[in-house]
Amino acid sequence: MDIPADLITTVHNANHVVFLTGAGVSAESGIPTFRDALTGLWANFDAEQLASADAFRRDRELVWGWYEWRRMMVMKAKPNAAHRAVAEISSEVRRVDVITQNVDDLHERAGSQNVIHLHGRLNRPVCFACQRPHELSPGIPDEPEGGRRLAPPRCEYCGGYVRPGVVWFGEPLPRREWNAAVAACETCDVLFSVGTSSIVQPAASLPSIAARHGAMVVQVNPNWTSLDDVAAFNLAGGAAVVMPALFEAVRARPR
Repeated sequence: MDIPADLITTVHNANHVVFLTGAGVSAESGIPTFRDALTGLWANFDAEQLASADAFRRDRELVWGWYEWRRMMVMKAKPNAAHRAVAEISSEVRRVDVITQNVDDLHERAGSQNVIHLHGRLNRPVCFACQRPHELSPGIPDEPEGGRRLAPPRCEYCGGYVRPGVVWFGEPLPRREWNAAVAACETCDVLFSVGTSSIVQPAASLPSIAARHGAMVVQVNPNWTSLDDVAAFNLAGGAAVVMPALFEAVRARPR
């Protein structure tokens, strides 16, 4: 894939690059997006109806079982070429921040250091009652019985039920992570929006924040999004194809 020369030069000369990544990046590691239809034993459920505090109150075994199924999928998945390229670009740029809407740890496993998780992490559950963190058993969990229900553990501090450490529908983003993301967007030279639909707020506002503060915005997505009119460059294609090509182009440019 050909990367525009002006973009290569800008990244090469940048002091601070931000990557805002969405479900399209992890999808190329085999992790389905929320908009994909559920399959197998979960085919009769709607993901959005399972991802809320009300759903957990109604049927915590169902919700916990589904999230354990998702966590198992993530633990078996491997970082793809896009994750690796994002990590490798840090060797060419003084500062790189990754702001991700994904709840997996594939960026970290690929080698990225400064990762901001806007929507939480599957492998960091907390108590539903007191919000204290809960340590999970090491290793890949077994698939929940029947593919559906699994009793959540109890909090060792207050006895409440442990919930997935992700941001559910109707919940605010974690303040510290959101403030860090905004600060990164206000100071970066280039922001890449990679594999995100640019629909989910407030994360979708971050590229515009970067643009207002003088950053070049670049979109990597196979489909049209509302960010097309904001981005200086729209690189049409999958993240696992575009991002390695970008890294190789930047690395090959003479210093």
